[in-house]
Amino acid sequence: MSHRYIAAIDQGTTSSRCIVFDEAGSIVSVAQKEHRQIFPKPGWVEHDAEEIWANVLDVVHGALQKMSITVHDLAAVGITNQRETTVLWDAETGVPVHNAIVWQDTRTDQLVRELAADGGQDRFRAKCGLPLATYFAGPKIRWLLDNVPGVRERAERGEVLFGTMDTWLIWKLTGRHVTDVTNASRTMLMDLATLDWDDELLAAMGVPRAMLPEIRSSAEVYGHATGTLAGLPVASALGDQQAALFGQTCYAPGEGKCTYGTGSFLLLNTGEQPVQSANGLLTTVGYKIGDQPATYALEGAIAVTGSLVQWFRDNMGLIASAPEIETLARTVEDNGGCYFVPAFAGLFAPHWRGDARGVIAGLTGYITKGHLARAVLEATAWQTREVVDAMNADSGVELTTLRVDGGMTANNLLMQFLSDVLDVPVVRPIIAETTCLGAAYAAGLAVGFWPNTDALRENWHRAAEWLPSMEAGVRERGYRKWQKAVQRTMDWIDEDDE
Repeated sequence: MSHRYIAAIDQGTTSSRCIVFDEAGSIVSVAQKEHRQIFPKPGWVEHDAEEIWANVLDVVHGALQKMSITVHDLAAVGITNQRETTVLWDAETGVPVHNAIVWQDTRTDQLVRELAADGGQDRFRAKCGLPLATYFAGPKIRWLLDNVPGVRERAERGEVLFGTMDTWLIWKLTGRHVTDVTNASRTMLMDLATLDWDDELLAAMGVPRAMLPEIRSSAEVYGHATGTLAGLPVASALGDQQAALFGQTCYAPGEGKCTYGTGSFLLLNTGEQPVQSANGLLTTVGYKIGDQPATYALEGAIAVTGSLVQWFRDNMGLIASAPEIETLARTVEDNGGCYFVPAFAGLFAPHWRGDARGVIAGLTGYITKGHLARAVLEATAWQTREVVDAMNADSGVELTTLRVDGGMTANNLLMQFLSDVLDVPVVRPIIAETTCLGAAYAAGLAVGFWPNTDALRENWHRAAEWLPSMEAGVRERGYRKWQKAVQRTMDWIDEDDE
């Protein structure tokens, strides 16, 4: 029997992997490979797009070989990717004109300030849903056009192509130059209402239309692979956080998920109309299945969550491995009045303050490393609370349950505290690889491997659930103290700081 499986490529910030799923949405095989992180200057982060392409081929073949699966056993492959990371390449040779500029890269800071001088940080928000920030792809394209000799002229003639990592991989696999609505919604160049590139945004950003991919839905056959994967339908593309929303089967307005990794990303399904945020959240496309209307989402991005535990381990040396932080935090009953706001590179949602830097507030002689460990974990929960409050205010829909995934969900103390400070149940599914699962689901829908989203909902099963048990007064006092600590982080950077 052929077409027994669906494959998903997850092209992430630190590695690429391929997961093969069966009809029940269970994992059959996994292969993963890291790629180099290139740091040419402080604040600059680059990837070698050719290295990533080679790694993607390796992990796809590796995942198939592990279980003696052939390409003919696959109904389709889907792609999910690190969003905003930007690559430009020669349309004829396929050779990148420069390393890919990664989403964390801040080299466009001056350009973003110049663009914000006329209309402020929210100059384009009504149209594209995003504040002006170094995070997004549009300014990165502009930087490459301005700084790589000859590229702008070639781009205007259509000789140099732009893509986020989904586009790069689809082009390498099929020769088609396309992206999906979720990735396009992270460029600052797409109108959320029309789901097309916008001439006003292109002109303001200085990006020629000729270099841009065609915007398609998140679940359709973009083309068929050539080369060693010949004939395989490439049938979905979703930015990683949207893919996790889809994999968590958050298909109704008011359903939300948070992925807890290096940073954390909370997305709330807001239905078929984009909701403009008055509270510092991003308005983004959640997904679009074939010819169906797009589903929109509000997103809150938290820069530092899992990476704070890594910092506590590697820079402070107070634990030897990440899981040890829970053991250390359990040596005390509470945080002892200590709060840790990890604004290492400013504050993301809902504050968007680049001038902020991290603080530990409330220190007294009573504080031990156990209290610090607890404050480190609690920082993730309090930051989530800020984002959830903003979402509830923007959407008019109260979050009733938070579906969670990612590495930090293995920490039971953190998950219980998260439920306590949100005052809602927190639920983790059996299949925690929801990013890959979302890409697989979308590709499977596109080729009829699964009939509809109801069938996908039936695949979702809870593995663990945490229920709130904290008294309201304790919760609100803790939150008030957290907010005071956040205020202490702001306005730290001065103009003459290096």
